Amino acid sequence: MDLNTVVELRDARQAGSWRPGDAWLGGGTYLFSEPQPQLRRLLDLSRTGWPPLTATPDGGLEIAATCTVAQLLRHPRPWPAGPLFEQCCHAFLASWKIWHMATVGGNLCNSLPAGPMISLTAALDGSCRLIGRDGAVREVPVAEFVTGAGRNLLRPGELLRAVTLPGRALAGRTAFRQSSLYGLGRSAALLIGLLDPLDGGFTLTVTAATVRPIRLRFPFPPNAEALREALEHAVRPAEYFDDIHGLPAWRRHLTFHHAEQIRRELAEEDAR
Repeated sequence: MDLNTVVELRDARQAGSWRPGDAWLGGGTYLFSEPQPQLRRLLDLSRTGWPPLTATPDGGLEIAATCTVAQLLRHPRPWPAGPLFEQCCHAFLASWKIWHMATVGGNLCNSLPAGPMISLTAALDGSCRLIGRDGAVREVPVAEFVTGAGRNLLRPGELLRAVTLPGRALAGRTAFRQSSLYGLGRSAALLIGLLDPLDGGFTLTVTAATVRPIRLRFPFPPNAEALREALEHAVRPAEYFDDIHGLPAWRRHLTFHHAEQIRRELAEEDAR
């Protein structure tokens, strides 16, 4: 879509001070998908030269905000949690063009409930590195960065630079469940379970069904009753998302159904 209110495109490295009507431009798959009448200038991040994926000293992975879905999917995944990357990338159900243009950072910053990069990075205990207009840097867990449907903790002019996944999470075993109203529809519920490789702790991350990521942590895999009770207390009725892709009551049903499937899958693996 043409953005007929935009009068300037600048290299983000030479943008100068932030001003009203500015927007960071990554892949542009959202910006150019619908009218943006408030925009006057786009600050292009494509020439920043940030390495898309970088190994960290603890065996983890730093994902640049400008890393595309295709780059993430092509990257070697030697960790036990490796299959989760492909599962979440395929949850986009997107075209070849979108895979090669859409960025991990854009998916997080749009903060839509069905954003699969939010699901992936929240489940793997990811941390967002945010850079303010004054150069100040702050770290925010992905699960706290997204605060609601289309809402997050970004301040005006603040930039998401990267998401870091710790090696400990990548070394854990995972279980993935996703449901949509249609065969090729947007995720109505996407849940991920993770078993900690060191202490055996169990984490369940609920996305798509809820307006924000919900993470439940247990010191050891819970039984069915404990998990159900924890979900009842963790997710308020108003936090189940409501749109044409699924009613809240159905999303709640899927959440409890998939949570129990994940619990059983990881408990059975742990018993082997």
